[in-house]
Amino acid sequence: MKKWWRGILGACVLLFSCAAGAQVQDMPGGPRVDQLNLHEGVTQIAQDIVWLHWLLLIICGVIFIGVFGVMFYSIWAHRKSRGHQASTFHEHLGVEVAWTVIPFIIVIAMALPATRTVVAMKDTSSADLTIKATGYQWKWGYEYLDGPASGVKFLATLSTPRSQIDGREPKGEFYLMETDNHVVVPVDKKVRIVLTAADVIHSWMIPDFGVKQDAIPGFLRDAWFRAQKPGIYRGQCAELCGKDHAFMPIVVEVLPQADYDAWAEEQKKKMAANADDPNKEWTKEELIARGEKVFGANCVACHQANGKGVPGSFPPLDGDKTVLGPKAEQLKTVLHGRPGTAMAAFGGQLNDVEIAAVITYTRHAWSNAGKGEDPVVQPKDSVAAR
Repeated sequence: MKKWWRGILGACVLLFSCAAGAQVQDMPGGPRVDQLNLHEGVTQIAQDIVWLHWLLLIICGVIFIGVFGVMFYSIWAHRKSRGHQASTFHEHLGVEVAWTVIPFIIVIAMALPATRTVVAMKDTSSADLTIKATGYQWKWGYEYLDGPASGVKFLATLSTPRSQIDGREPKGEFYLMETDNHVVVPVDKKVRIVLTAADVIHSWMIPDFGVKQDAIPGFLRDAWFRAQKPGIYRGQCAELCGKDHAFMPIVVEVLPQADYDAWAEEQKKKMAANADDPNKEWTKEELIARGEKVFGANCVACHQANGKGVPGSFPPLDGDKTVLGPKAEQLKTVLHGRPGTAMAAFGGQLNDVEIAAVITYTRHAWSNAGKGEDPVVQPKDSVAAR
């Protein structure tokens, strides 16, 4: 057997091996092992996208085989070595009509179902539930705007331990695809997602829902889905949004209506119990303990656990003159960010207690040790700085 035939056979064996491997679900609600095809989906839109994919692939495949089949046959059957003489002709009305009409019919046959699906994807009217999703570097914030969970809001941050990311321990089943808080929605209800961003362009994508929509600062865009069966479904930010772009997954948990109502009630009670009072006078120890948690969830990726930052990209906080100086400048930086730099504004992500706590923590952590001006910052200081 010639080498090139062996190469083709090997490629075919590899292709079918990957296709067989794609049937093994490696991550519930997420990608499969060696997945080659699209997700089957749990929404009508996702299923329509898969159907369109196969329709267009088959049409293009038939055209490819037809065109190149005729071309290769013509080359083989009319080659010079067989003594074939080239014929000369000019114009042919039937051929010209055929190669105009047939492609037009094919394009229309492809465009009609595709247009119907695109129009359906954009129809966010008559939603049963509306959730606002805000992209941050690098996490998602959610706020329920109506329904039983109206008023519930939270941040969804990557929960994969840093030790797994750094390779210091084995990777878990949901490596880089799990968050500390899930978006919870009821099954078989039309859910509208209103999208925006606080810093750069992000993109909210859940393959099983057939949803991918950019979140753009200063704009409100929307998408929708209606999940047909309960389960946990996973996606990621699909727009290159900076250093930790790969670390902002999306997890949506679809529940029966009764379970969703119970979850909504539980979340409201939890929010009421955990509500921070910005007028309370916190002790230094309370602020440092709370601030360490806030720093670990929001700041450690850039400024590092040791406060040394990333040289050339993110400045150190250990020994920084802003951290050791008057509190007003650091409050301004944390609340409003620094335009033109990677420092995001956290005023919309963190409440005043969290802002005061994380600033107090940085002023006492590492070699700073509370040696600078204003070692303790109270929530009321953050309120005033807003």
